[in-house]
Amino acid sequence: MRFETPPVVKNLILINIIFFIAQTFLPDGNGEKLTELLSLHYFGSSLFYPHQFITHMFLHANFTHLFANMFALWMFGRILEYDLGSKRFLTFYMVCGIGAGLLHSGVAAWEMAGMRDAVAAFMNTPTPELLDSFVRDYFPNRSEAVDQFILNWYNNPDNMGYAVEGKALVARMETLKLDVPTVGASGAVFGVLLAFGMLHPNDRIMLLIPPIPLKAKYFVIAYGVLELFLGFAQSNSNVAHFAHVGGMLFGFILLYLWKKQGKIYY
Repeated sequence: MRFETPPVVKNLILINIIFFIAQTFLPDGNGEKLTELLSLHYFGSSLFYPHQFITHMFLHANFTHLFANMFALWMFGRILEYDLGSKRFLTFYMVCGIGAGLLHSGVAAWEMAGMRDAVAAFMNTPTPELLDSFVRDYFPNRSEAVDQFILNWYNNPDNMGYAVEGKALVARMETLKLDVPTVGASGAVFGVLLAFGMLHPNDRIMLLIPPIPLKAKYFVIAYGVLELFLGFAQSNSNVAHFAHVGGMLFGFILLYLWKKQGKIYY
């Protein structure tokens, strides 16, 4: 097995590091502006631009996020680049990253449709019960101030001032939800993990918890099932689980097409 880092993996890691440095250290708020411009936003947001399906995969939320993705890219991506060749590996990586963004956006559209129905129902008939339900469903990590507002409204249900404030609160929450950014190379990296499991199914990967070796094919299957489960179970978490699933899905489709065309063998 070769251990030197091939050019595409090396340059992808370098580009991600450069972007992270820019996000972190650009002065006068330019780092935040860069993140806002290049992060993937829901297409109904005023902050959405089509280029974000590509650029979001070069940004990261923090150093731990960056390190985890780049370490996985280095560990598995360098082997795949030797397997596929640099040009094909880069194509694969980009397709997985864009595919991750597409599936994530599709799931977000489905979730937003439900949220907008809840918003419309509340705006038509503002009550503390509907506000409480809306917040519990879409903002499980709301502040204590929101909970206190709802409690005060429950205690004074006929006070029209609470209805007016409630409408303004829901409008702000809707905008906040629409403008949530998605960043990270995780979708593309999960595609790389999938490809490693398909091209090297019997290679053993040493897990950290528990510290046991596991064949790559079983590792990939278990990770994919876990991400799919978490996508449904933790829909309001800060982790884009369906982006991970999307990276693996698009990676599988592309590898299948390449194999069918006789371009790769496994």
